[in-house]
Amino acid sequence: MNLSWTKDQAPKSQADLLYEAIQRKERAFRVYVAISWAIFFVFLLFLFSGQEFTLAGLTFKTIKINSEFIRNNIWFIAGGVGETIRISVLSISLAIVLALLAALGRLSRIPPIFALSTFYVSLIRGTPLYLQIFFFFLALPQLGIVLPGLWAGVLALGLNYGAYMSETFRAGIMSVSKGQREAALALGMTYGQMMRRIVLPQALRFAIPPMGNDFISMTKDSALVAATGFVHELMWRAVKVGRAQFRNLEALIMAAIFYWLMTLILTAIQTRIEARLAKGDR
Repeated sequence: MNLSWTKDQAPKSQADLLYEAIQRKERAFRVYVAISWAIFFVFLLFLFSGQEFTLAGLTFKTIKINSEFIRNNIWFIAGGVGETIRISVLSISLAIVLALLAALGRLSRIPPIFALSTFYVSLIRGTPLYLQIFFFFLALPQLGIVLPGLWAGVLALGLNYGAYMSETFRAGIMSVSKGQREAALALGMTYGQMMRRIVLPQALRFAIPPMGNDFISMTKDSALVAATGFVHELMWRAVKVGRAQFRNLEALIMAAIFYWLMTLILTAIQTRIEARLAKGDR
């Protein structure tokens, strides 16, 4: 009798069976989530379909959307997506630099540097982002410093998010063990070399997932820059065309959809980055 087993014919262990059961459960969960999303989406479509129906003797009417207005203005509003992304990219770049400097300053034992970094974080986190945007756009001209709306918004967003992100960078730097620092110094590295080659690469890896969340939040907060009236990003375009044609509902719904799509895309990218980083840990 032939007792040889092929790979597919070999009996499965308890661990294999348990793993397969978990995988089936996970696939079923994802399917149910997708179905639920589809139901919610269909409900939203119905809610804005403009239908009238009677239920239990009561007449109900869903919200009617002017489809002609949407067709005529969707590309005008969509033209602000590029400006929104540009503001976000410039702002997050500035925020990363400021956050790193503030984090290093908060770890410094030199009193003026420590005081400057903590003062910056306290001041920025203690005032609203909306106020900061108008400060750079409206208050600085009294001092002879005139900034375009775009750069006023970028500076305000960069300073604001830099203050909040500094804690993430500080935690990332502190997560590098003292033993690694001492080993680097024992090998003859200077303090600067130790920070550049050992500490900062690990700290940045720790900070990347929270930075992704901050970038997504910044993309939405960039809508506040529209308040200056001189930056033609997504929100500015939606408000302009909505007010001009008395169709604010349709215009703001289109803007909301564009922000939502950008958020979904950025979240998917962030998930892939986090998966890559997680593989490196194994």
